Amino acid sequence: MSDLVLAKREGKTFEVILNRPGERNAINDEMMSAISAAFDRAEREFHDGARVVLVRGAGRVFSAGIDLKQFLRPDEGLRHNLFPFTERYQAIFNKIERCSLPVICVMQGYCLGMALELALACDFRIAAERTKLGLPEARLGIIPDVGGTTRLIKLIGPARAKELILTGRNIDLAQASAWGLVNAVVPKAELERGVQDFVEAFSASAPLAVSYGKRVVNDIVDNATGLRVEAWAQAQLFRTEDFRRAIQAMIDKTYPIDWEGK
Repeated sequence: MSDLVLAKREGKTFEVILNRPGERNAINDEMMSAISAAFDRAEREFHDGARVVLVRGAGRVFSAGIDLKQFLRPDEGLRHNLFPFTERYQAIFNKIERCSLPVICVMQGYCLGMALELALACDFRIAAERTKLGLPEARLGIIPDVGGTTRLIKLIGPARAKELILTGRNIDLAQASAWGLVNAVVPKAELERGVQDFVEAFSASAPLAVSYGKRVVNDIVDNATGLRVEAWAQAQLFRTEDFRRAIQAMIDKTYPIDWEGK
């Protein structure tokens, strides 16, 4: 497994740790492959007695989202056929959602864009105070396409989801908690205690009942159609001049830009 993601077992807890602290744990293609491998291992750990998965970031930040440098010079094949790329990433986050173990995302610092999509694929989200949450894709000329629209709508409803997706603004943690976007907000100094309290709550329930209960809920709110629509819309937006210019402006710190609508 790549050093970009650390995976370790402590007692009944299996941890998946994003490990690019110098880059605010920005998610690149290699990290996505490592996340996939970590959740393959999580399934094995389930059969060996693990009871819960924690997903967290090394350092002071969970993740600032996708590594924008990947898109500075996208090859023409990717630009004109984004579907395989999007479907691969969707499949990895689907693997998290379908994990036999309950998955808890531990958020602090930043949880933006694809990082929030990763958090949405988890079953539960615990945030340290002052964590910044948001889906800023619209400010780059694109949309969330790895479950960010589909799972968000099911979690907080279409009107609230539109507010976050279409404005690209961050959401206040108190509001995120009231809307059900996060399960708990705790002081940063008490984050680990809050996480452990959550983990221990599962110990009173039978492991198979927890696993099957999660599967039943997931099947009731199946995401397949929404994910296909996400992939279609993103494929169109990825080809636009607005997206190309927005990525460069964000890297160069010359944002905002004048949108051209093309």
